[in-house]
Amino acid sequence: MPNPNRGSCGFQSNEFEQEYDRPSKSQLKREMTALQKLGEELVAEPRDRVKRVPMPEDVRDAILECQQIKDHEGRRRQMQYVGKKMRTLDEDEIAAIQRTLDSWRGLSKADTAAMHALERRREKLLKDDNALTELLAQHPDLDVQQLRTLIRNARKEQAENKPPKAYREIFQILKQLQAASRGANATEGDDADELEDEQED
Repeated sequence: MPNPNRGSCGFQSNEFEQEYDRPSKSQLKREMTALQKLGEELVAEPRDRVKRVPMPEDVRDAILECQQIKDHEGRRRQMQYVGKKMRTLDEDEIAAIQRTLDSWRGLSKADTAAMHALERRREKLLKDDNALTELLAQHPDLDVQQLRTLIRNARKEQAENKPPKAYREIFQILKQLQAASRGANATEGDDADELEDEQED
């Protein structure tokens, strides 16, 4: 059936529809920014990790080269070049890179969550004396005298705006307790070995 919209002007009605299907300038800019950010994340990763990411050789070379540049302006220019190379990737390649980064981030997200939990516990110890009783119930081998002194000193540091020495020490103690708990609960031998090494340090 002939298209009633096709006339002497020589266009079809769906040509206008295609205009609307194209990504807008702001959408394109968002995509470019996202790819630039992805490139920056890769540059921030250790070199041996970057070498394991599935991506074309020229893109990897641009990233590895950027990692070696110390000069601020030179690095900025190379970062722009990395962004340009990232824009040459197809959707599957971008998805593969993103999946790899996400798998690494899974670990760091867990680490971040654990750190926030420790920070909350430390705040609770400073605000509520019962929090120390709870902690001692869970870890009876703790040096209660040392912890009481640290809590008292940390409160004093906050009140007098002094450097947070005791405040940091409390965090380290809580971190060691968490590592010990993880070590006891670790089901994989490798994890347990790593945690033992951390505790020895």
